[in-house]
Amino acid sequence: MPPTKAFLEKTYREMNRPEFIHPDPLEFVWRYKSAADREVAGLIAACLAYGNVTQILKSVEKVLAPMGPSPAAWLKKTPPPEIKRALGKFKHRFTTGAEMAVFLLNIKRAIDEYGSLEKLFLKGYDAKEPTVEQALYRFIDTFNTQACAPTLTPCTELKSSFKRVNLFLRWMVRRDAVDPGVWTGVPPSKLLIPLDTHMRQVSMSMGITRRKDTSMKTAVEITAFFSRVAPADPVKYDFALTRAGIRGNNT
Repeated sequence: MPPTKAFLEKTYREMNRPEFIHPDPLEFVWRYKSAADREVAGLIAACLAYGNVTQILKSVEKVLAPMGPSPAAWLKKTPPPEIKRALGKFKHRFTTGAEMAVFLLNIKRAIDEYGSLEKLFLKGYDAKEPTVEQALYRFIDTFNTQACAPTLTPCTELKSSFKRVNLFLRWMVRRDAVDPGVWTGVPPSKLLIPLDTHMRQVSMSMGITRRKDTSMKTAVEITAFFSRVAPADPVKYDFALTRAGIRGNNT
């Protein structure tokens, strides 16, 4: 039987707390004060969020370290050859330094051309669409115009669940004790669940879905359930449910 709103709210109250963020790459977003730095650090941290969490945190730290106190300012002022040199020895599982440099240059170009990652996203956002799914595809297509970094921002033709980009959107759009809510142009009601293997397992165990894949179709189905419970904020319970599962509190 699917979880009741009372159960979900109880889990949210117990688990959606700042002290439970670590270890989670979201902690890097809270390191910075400005919206510009938070969205840059957030996209880097979210797109590197695959594999062992300890290694993820180390890898994000390696990318952010050369950027100093302001990742956005560093990207704006640093010439492409220097960005490539700074990432020359970087390696995170399947992501090479060369690919990370391409990814950072895509962020740099987005900031130069649109002013911010939010403005780039809003360029392809349509408030009449039920979710951010199509806007997400447009964002990635425009972001990858010059070159693609496939282990970080895969081609949209693959129609994956884009778990890591949806995770980034959750951080940027929602605002509470855990999510910093940097952006103002997209309502939380349009977000999609960042569907990783753990969230799929939680959703299956609770009877929210019977689908066994982590496709966009599964993400949409799970989000639809939460939209019926919390129409204005369907991704509200994401952190609490996955953190509860990690801590062995999922019942």
